Amino acid sequence: METKTNVGGVRRWLSLATLCVAVFMSLLDVTIVNVALPTIQKSFNESFSDVQWIINAYTLAYAVVLLVASKLGDIFGRKRIFFIELTIFTLGSLASALSTTGLQLNLFRTIQGIGGAGIMGLSMTIVASTFVGRDRGLAFGIWSSVIGVATAMGPLLGGYLIQLFNWRAIFMINVPIGVIALLGAIYFVDESYGNRQGSIDWIGMLISIAMVFSLVFGLVQKETHSAWHWSNVHVASYLIAGIVLLIVFILLERHLKSPMIDLAIFKSISFDGTIIAAFCLGAGLYAFFTYLTIWMQDYLGYSAMQTGVRQLAISIFSMILGPIAGMLSGRWQKRWMISGGLLLIGCGFLIIYHAVSLNVMYIDFVAGFALLGIGNAIVNPPLSSAAMDSVKMSQVGMASGVMNVFRQLGISFGVVIYGLRLSHIYDPAVTTNIKAISQLPQQAVAGITKGLHQAGPMAGHSVVEGAKRFTAHYVNGSEVLRQMNKAVFSAFNQGYKGVLVTAITLVVVGAIAAGLMIKEPHHAQK
Repeated sequence: METKTNVGGVRRWLSLATLCVAVFMSLLDVTIVNVALPTIQKSFNESFSDVQWIINAYTLAYAVVLLVASKLGDIFGRKRIFFIELTIFTLGSLASALSTTGLQLNLFRTIQGIGGAGIMGLSMTIVASTFVGRDRGLAFGIWSSVIGVATAMGPLLGGYLIQLFNWRAIFMINVPIGVIALLGAIYFVDESYGNRQGSIDWIGMLISIAMVFSLVFGLVQKETHSAWHWSNVHVASYLIAGIVLLIVFILLERHLKSPMIDLAIFKSISFDGTIIAAFCLGAGLYAFFTYLTIWMQDYLGYSAMQTGVRQLAISIFSMILGPIAGMLSGRWQKRWMISGGLLLIGCGFLIIYHAVSLNVMYIDFVAGFALLGIGNAIVNPPLSSAAMDSVKMSQVGMASGVMNVFRQLGISFGVVIYGLRLSHIYDPAVTTNIKAISQLPQQAVAGITKGLHQAGPMAGHSVVEGAKRFTAHYVNGSEVLRQMNKAVFSAFNQGYKGVLVTAITLVVVGAIAAGLMIKEPHHAQK
């Protein structure tokens, strides 16, 4: 049976503060590493594709462990497993900071991902089991605002730490924060359990690990090798394996007395609506941050710190409005808050879409940033509450795990789809634009175009910068370089607009699903 403890007094808010510190730390490492990749690449003298695995190793481990950590928390105690996962993350951070090779860093980032998954999944479940009624909405509002702030502050804090110290500081900072969170977990977080009846479904756990790994790794393969078709054996084999394992998993779980996941939770239309909305939020907004940062740094010319400061226009609204949205989720219908928030995010994308140009300035799209932050703040608290309200209290652990897996799958899916959309538009556009440069010798056109295609839209600007030494030999070298910059920038803008249209489509789909599928609970607390 589900045990509900710590439902009154100051102690539960100290418990929430502990959970928020841990979640902030774990999510910060998702975005903070992005700005450090060039420095790490130079430090270890490795290729960019190898360095990308510093991110992918964390993402893979994070996605794979989410379901298992939630289930282990239900069986052995959420506080106990949360403490173990927090310890794993803290030690993984220390080991990452002390890494001497790229391989070591990838390994320790995997360990970090294992810990980060448990922190995220179990903290959500602990909030649900600690708070009831309107307090739960407020608690989820605070918890969700931390997610938004951590996601947006990564580039700013990462740039500051690298500038002040070096890349190792972005991992070392987690050690004292992790120790504080561990002490808070000992003294303030109460133990709770989910459904502990029956035997442990170890086979289901193993299949779920293999299933999620296959699906996410297939998407990662496509992301890191954009030239590969979906039918490429290195992509298709993993995606097909993931689908087959999903079918096997469903068949197995249906016939077990004590399954890893009670498939009855999917009979709740409301719960199905929340996981679709979570997937679309991850794919629509959180995956977009990767391309937003590339646009701002590589094409608009902002430094990592300048980018982070400007993205505060997103995170500040998440921080301020999150708790308010949480309180309102107990009074207003959650489905309309979720649907409305996603549509506000879509409006933010639309503003950015119309601002994209060769002469764009921050003032042109800051209103779009504000809407992204407001929409994110409005969506997350009622989304978490609606998911928990849609299932029995004994099922909140696995409901949390499933929802977080869908959000993470959405992020991985979005990153891949955006990359494909960007390249699909950028490649022909940059070919046309380079050919149109009259001062550029024709014998150079083919070589430069090939180099731009191979580098891809995310590195196109860097390729042009590297062409300075060649254009210096031309009579009008500076003018040729200016036109090349314009050609690449214009091609990227065309692709970036395609990304924004895709993002708008995804959040609108999520808004429709939320509005049609999510229902209000018949009573406030199960």
